[in-house]
Formats: sequence, C-alpha cells, structure tokens
Amino acid sequence: MRVIRHLPLTTLTAAIAFAGQAQAQTEITVGTVNNNDMVIMQSLTDAFEQAHPDITLDWVVLEENVLRQRLTTDIATQGGQFDVMTIGTYEVPIWAEQDWLTPLDDLPADYQIDDLLQSVRKGLSYDGTLHALPFYAESSMMFYRQDLFSDAGITMPEQPTWQQVRDWAEQLHDPANETYGICLRGKPGWGENMALVSTMVNTFGGRWFDMDWNPQIDSPAWQEAVGFYVDLLNNYGPPGASSNGFNENQALFSRGNCAMWVDATSAAGRIFDPSQSQLGFAPAPIAETPKGSHWLWSWALAIPASSDSKDAAREFVTWATSQEYVELVAKEKGWASVPPGTRVSTYENPHYQEAAPFADFVLNAIQGADPTDSTLEPSPYVGVQFVGIPEFQSIGTQVGQMVAAALTGETSVEQALQAAQRATERTMQRAGYLD
Repeated sequence: MRVIRHLPLTTLTAAIAFAGQAQAQTEITVGTVNNNDMVIMQSLTDAFEQAHPDITLDWVVLEENVLRQRLTTDIATQGGQFDVMTIGTYEVPIWAEQDWLTPLDDLPADYQIDDLLQSVRKGLSYDGTLHALPFYAESSMMFYRQDLFSDAGITMPEQPTWQQVRDWAEQLHDPANETYGICLRGKPGWGENMALVSTMVNTFGGRWFDMDWNPQIDSPAWQEAVGFYVDLLNNYGPPGASSNGFNENQALFSRGNCAMWVDATSAAGRIFDPSQSQLGFAPAPIAETPKGSHWLWSWALAIPASSDSKDAAREFVTWATSQEYVELVAKEKGWASVPPGTRVSTYENPHYQEAAPFADFVLNAIQGADPTDSTLEPSPYVGVQFVGIPEFQSIGTQVGQMVAAALTGETSVEQALQAAQRATERTMQRAGYLD
C-alpha cells in the first residue's frame, strides 16, 4: 500500500514559488573574446545574476580569430546560438545594414548615453542609431621598458619614428637573456597581424585601395612597410613571432621579455604596476606620414536579431557597459582595471586619473584617430586598420596569412604581396567593385 505524504503548507507554497521562479528564468548565451577585460566581466557573473535573479548567463569565451568566425557564421545564417555578441567597430555598421542586429534605441535615462565618447558612439551606430554598446575602446601606442632605455642612454622623443624603433631594437636586443628588441603581432588574421601592419602601411604612405577600388597591395609603400616589419621582427623579435597575437605579446611584455611593444592602448591598465616605474609609453611610431599610424577600435556588445531573449540580453548589455559596471570593477579590481576608452566620466574621475597616469595619453590617442582620413593619398573607405566593406574580413585574413608566410620565410615579401594583390583583385571583381 502506497503512503501519500502531505507537505506542510509553507513548504508547498515555497516549492510552488521556486518552480515558478525557475520557470520564469531566462538563460542568455554571451559570445566573447578571451581578452582580460572580458575575463573580468565573466568573473562578475554573480553580481549581475544577483541583481537580475530572472536571468542567468551562459558564457562562450573564445580566441579572437575563432570568435569572429563563429559569430560571423551564426549571424549570417541567423543561427540564433547567441543572445549577446562581442563584435567591433568593423562589424557593427555592416551587420546593422543587413538588419542582423537589434537597434539599441530608447535606452534608460540612467544609462547616460551622452557620457559615451562621441567617436566611439559614431563607430557603433548605423543611420544615427546605436546597434552595439561599447564595452571598451582603444587606439594603439608604444610601450617600452624605461629601465632598459635609461641604461642604454636612450631618450624617448615626443613622437618616435619606425626607423628610431629599429635602431633601439638593435641596441636592446639581448636574446641570450631572453630580452628581445621588440614584440609585434605576427599571428595571421585581419584583426591580428593586419591591424598592426595596416597602420604601418598607412604611415609608410600606402593604402589598401585607390579611389577606384583597385588594390594597392603590391605598391612600393606596401613593399617598404611589410619589408620593414618582417626584417624588424626576424632580426629583433622573439622566436615564433608568427604565433603571437595580442594576448601572447602582452604576456611576453609583462614578463619583461620585450624592450618595446606596439599594440592596443587597452593593455596599459593591465600591464601597469604602480609599485614599479619601468613602464614607459609613447605614441605609435610614424614613418612617411602621421596619418593612420594608430588605430581606432571598440569591442562592443550587440544583440543579434535572431535572439529569442532580446529583453534579457538588453538588460545585460546595458549593465555591462554602464557607469555602474565601471564602479563595480573599480571596487573589485581597482581603478586601473576598469574598461577604458568608452565614457567621459571615467576620464574625469580623479580616482582613475590617479590610478592610471596614462589616462589622458590614451584618451588623446583615441580621439586623434580619424577613420575618415587615415591615408596619405585619398582612399574610398572608412577605417584605419580595416576597410569598412563586407569583403574585408576575408581579404584581410587572406592577406594576413600571406604576410605571416613572409615572416616565417616560406615566401619572400615581394612574392607574398604579389599573391595578395592578385587574390584581392579577384575578390573585388567578384564583388562587383571592379570591371
């Protein structure tokens, strides 16, 4: 005979309430890159979920090239695997034009949209409406070890040149003691090695396309810039430079293995140690022209149109890009670790100014980068380290692989750029840019 046990009324009520709460809970999947700021964001999951008990976060954290491939495939096929995507200044206007992203208008008043840096807002808008919210933004700059420069009697000028960088790298290169003259991105990818190489091409006087969309990759300026880059890394860079992207070089520099490193301004807060005074910083180097010598980028949070949980996703992206979030990171990790480059209030905050002596320098670099005028000769595209057309993702990745092949010695610089020129011409012809 089965015995039926009756739950006490209070227990039964609690169980029903719990079941109702569990049923009402929404899980959103967040696809993001494995950069330090995003790792911090993931570590604060509990803070978000406690403030939003009806929402849980499922994280997909991937290396940059892999993330871009996954997100691009999902958004183009309307796969719906992600509710929040970490994308950048390149993707937002292109994807928004395809109606792939949810417009982020009617944001709550306490979000303080006017506090967002104007250049960053503009880069994440389409037709005057934000389609992603900036998590952090950056330009590029040069980091260097002040102790090595001082010991060698080198004084950093207000604006270094690439030729000076080469001379300093030669002086400071000491591979026997695992100190390399310079670390630069070598890992192939349109957002990896080509982010840096494109700025070098710009400042050496080159451009991706002329005003008729003819590729210019085999031009003398490209030959000079890429040749300089390959020689610099092969002579004074670390072993296996073709495998090093942003994160790998950051680790090398943080361990003291690089005398110099040219990369994202966003790294400043991660590698700055107030107990030491070895970190020096300077503008990104220039060559023929200062135009396009430092990039402009924002990692931002967007909601794909294919998401079934847009309201919950909006709650998350507004929280993670808010002043409230900045203050939370400051409390938990310190002011130097807050996401940089997005809010005026961050740079006006005396606590941030004190913790981040590079703050004004970084802000000036971000505000000084002009995506509409980044080349010595006129160009038909918007973008500093990328070309704002849908085809560039494949073009930049393919060219990046060819530049990496030149770096490893599989081919010469001249052969690599000739092959890149032919491949890009074919792509542009198929896309209808060329006859």
